[in-house]
Amino acid sequence: MPRSVNSVASRRRKKKILKQARGYFGARSKVYTVAKNAVEKGMQYAYIGRKLKKRSYRALWIQRINAAVRQEGLSYSRFMHLLSQSGIELNRKVLADLAMNEPAAFKAIVNAVKK
Repeated sequence: MPRSVNSVASRRRKKKILKQARGYFGARSKVYTVAKNAVEKGMQYAYIGRKLKKRSYRALWIQRINAAVRQEGLSYSRFMHLLSQSGIELNRKVLADLAMNEPAAFKAIVNAVKK
C-alpha cells in the first residue's frame, strides 16, 4: 500500500505561516522552518504587548491625574483616597481625560472631594 501524503493541507499550512512572515528580514520570510519560529515568537510578543499596553496606559492616566491634582494642592494617592471616600466612582481613564480636556470640570471634582 503506497504512503499517503496530504500535500494539499501541508502546503496550505506552510503558505499560511509564510504569509504571516511577510516583511521579516532574510530567511525569516523565505524558509519555512525559520519563518515558523519567527512567527511563533512574534505571536508571543504580540500577546505580551497587548498586556503591556494596558499597563502603560494606566500609568499614563495616573501621571496625568497626578499632574493635574498637584496644581490643586493634593497628591495623587490622597486624591484617590478622598475620591473613594466621597463616593465618586470615576475610573482613571475618565479622570485623566477630564484633567486634559476639561480642566474646569476636573477642578470641580477636586473641590467636591476636598470638602
